[in-house]
Amino acid sequence: MILRSWDRVRPRSLSDFAAFLLVAVFVPVTYVFQIVIVLPELFVIGGVCYTVLWVASVFLIFNLTSNMLACMLVDTSIRMELLKPPVEPGQLARWHMCHDCQTLVPPRSWHCEVCNVCILKRDHHCRFTCCCIGHHNYRYFFFYLVYMIIGSFVATVTQSIYLWHLHLDVYWQWSTLFNVFAPMVSLMLYPSWESFYVVIYDLTLLAFGISSLLLIFHWSIIKNGSVTRERGTRKYDRGLKGNLEMVLGQRMHLTWLSPFVRSDLPHDGVNWEPNAAALPKED
Repeated sequence: MILRSWDRVRPRSLSDFAAFLLVAVFVPVTYVFQIVIVLPELFVIGGVCYTVLWVASVFLIFNLTSNMLACMLVDTSIRMELLKPPVEPGQLARWHMCHDCQTLVPPRSWHCEVCNVCILKRDHHCRFTCCCIGHHNYRYFFFYLVYMIIGSFVATVTQSIYLWHLHLDVYWQWSTLFNVFAPMVSLMLYPSWESFYVVIYDLTLLAFGISSLLLIFHWSIIKNGSVTRERGTRKYDRGLKGNLEMVLGQRMHLTWLSPFVRSDLPHDGVNWEPNAAALPKED
């Protein structure tokens, strides 16, 4: 595993910075809101339910943030490999020239205008992590989405109970509709803790919706062994188990525990061989 230098980790565009800042602020604020405000009103502090949820929340926040950081730090560009174009003509024909990088790049590698480099097995540029998702960091992006979904779902359920059951007398009024549909405007016009809690609630709902849609989209790609640019094709399909190993590694059954669990990928991300069925048939 090769890590990127700081000058390539920092946001390179305004949209990257805004998306990253939203997550960097929203996640810890929501976590504190859950632990300090919501859970103590739902369960007795020190009780079994409170303790179980507290431990689970620590596990969730650890995996969410560490997978996000791993996604940002792990280099998946052509800079991490000493590229040596193959001698065999059939393999060499699959390589192509990148005029921006001024070099021959492997199949499934494409240039990113934001990162200004070609990415091995490039899937897409992620605004929330300010980097491209490719061969070596797809695993961390996948679990980043998984834990964002789980965390935001649990937070949505507990926050809904807190807002619409325990404090129904405070929030069950017409002004709450304005808070829900225009939370930031409401917070600026009528600053209060109640309005701030609605902002957190809205962002939690948004996080659950966006991350769920992204995971559904990417799961359909992962299970076919493709990337976004190849969606709808099975050119590199190796079966469900093989395709998952290409993303999660050979110890994929343990990777959910932590991004620090080593799980080597069965491919170097450079010399890809398409399925025999995808090759042109000889007459």
